[in-house]
Amino acid sequence: MYTYQTKIKLHETDAAGVLFFSNQFKLVHDAYECVLESIGFGFAELLNNKSFFLPIVHAEADFKMPLFVGDSIEIQVYTTHVGQTSFALSYNLLNPKQELVGTAKTVHVTVDKITKNKISLPKDMRGKVQELYKQDNK
Repeated sequence: MYTYQTKIKLHETDAAGVLFFSNQFKLVHDAYECVLESIGFGFAELLNNKSFFLPIVHAEADFKMPLFVGDSIEIQVYTTHVGQTSFALSYNLLNPKQELVGTAKTVHVTVDKITKNKISLPKDMRGKVQELYKQDNK
């Protein structure tokens, strides 16, 4: 499991100061970027030095409880599947009381930068993602 910490900002809320629903995806994507960075595949590395992209081909989220401006939150990121060409991550969003306030899931597919065709997950990245998977599912 990877843990990401952040705080709910005013621009992420609606007029009532409650997290705007689509911003749950923004928050989990921020956590996803940090996960990639932690395993050596940050976006700068992917864009500048790798021959593949990792587009999201499926995303889902569930709202459980509201979050408000100033709330410190924790996002727990779990690898839930590693396939031949893709992997899936699941996210738990926790409020300051460690209550589950939302969940999300994203599926990422490996795509060749030039051809835009789906390709096998590169060996070096596969190892890192599988390592996270093993840690998450012990």
